[in-house]
Amino acid sequence: MLRSLIAVGLLAATPASAEFITRTVEGDFDDIAFAVESAIVGKGLVIDSVSHVGDMLERTKADVGGTRTLYTQADVFSFCSASISRKVMEADPANIQFCPYGIAVYALPDQPGQVTVGYRSYPDGAMQEVQQMLGAIVAEALD
Repeated sequence: MLRSLIAVGLLAATPASAEFITRTVEGDFDDIAFAVESAIVGKGLVIDSVSHVGDMLERTKADVGGTRTLYTQADVFSFCSASISRKVMEADPANIQFCPYGIAVYALPDQPGQVTVGYRSYPDGAMQEVQQMLGAIVAEALD
């Protein structure tokens, strides 16, 4: 019961209107996902997990009454930065709600040859350092 209340509290604390910052580029999904992974690791960060969201949604589509393929491929890289996380959580312990940080890489069925890379925007203040880090990672991967 306590876990459910905590999870609901964390979800409620995240604004539904949070902006998702994206860049769409021409290219191969695997190449771009590898570039994102390399940029994260290149910053000295450890990827905690890679969620294969596209595979999961496609695999469970019929089971949940889905009728269309949402992504041809879609992964989310989850990771944290010990130094930046310490700064933002010292500024406000409630910033724990944003950790780990994630970068999504996805391709849509109606946009062949295009891959979108994105991350959520963060509130003004200390969390802008995280947003800048994510922006730098995406820029390195795509430029």
